[in-house]
Amino acid sequence: MATTAIGSARVQTIEERVAALDWQGIESELDEYGVGLTGPMLDAGACAALRALYAEPQHFRSRIVMARHGFGRGEYQYFAHPLPEAIAALRPLIYTRLAPIANRWNASLGIDQRYPDALDDFLALCHARGQERPTPLLLKYGAGDYNCLHQDLYGDLFFPFQMVILLSEPGRDFTGGEFTVVEQRPRMQSRPEVVPLRQGEAAIFAVQHRPVQGTRGTYRVNLRHGVSRVRSGERYTTGLIFHDAR
Repeated sequence: MATTAIGSARVQTIEERVAALDWQGIESELDEYGVGLTGPMLDAGACAALRALYAEPQHFRSRIVMARHGFGRGEYQYFAHPLPEAIAALRPLIYTRLAPIANRWNASLGIDQRYPDALDDFLALCHARGQERPTPLLLKYGAGDYNCLHQDLYGDLFFPFQMVILLSEPGRDFTGGEFTVVEQRPRMQSRPEVVPLRQGEAAIFAVQHRPVQGTRGTYRVNLRHGVSRVRSGERYTTGLIFHDAR
């Protein structure tokens, strides 16, 4: 069973750690800002183990160099099956917690799509639409690298939330490289949200949009995310996307 230490002598399972998160607070932050913080998810050893996988190509299905596609600078690799143990354990647990929020958001926006309780059932819907490639990924940034604002959609069917876990320690392993979410509000200037993360901490955020209550009812605002310039060192993150890709 996958485990992670959270700063005490006792080692918790990932299932226990996810259950202990402040889900009410995370949901409130998602509703208000489109991004919510989990606090510690993985210990330093688990982060190091995931970082080490980057140099082992057998774990991945493809590698993307951002500059070749105009995505920014840096690179990332999409995991192949079987997914690393920690990611394989976290993905269905986090999805199950987020599905009710996703369904509430869609209902408020008049979107018909509803998401099943279990990740496997949702992935079956993805596969029926030809979206069969796994999307969890490992990202690597060096000095001068950055990630342009974007959305991770990958097909017609997507889950409204995703999660990123910082695997490096700010101030020790790298400087700069702040994770940022930008909200594009109708007839208003865009609003940035710089997300403070320490090693092993995660942010859950909206993939494309969030509902906002206005004077004339609920409307949607679009969100994009990216990473500011890394000023020194190396920065690693892993991303958990819950829909599969074409």
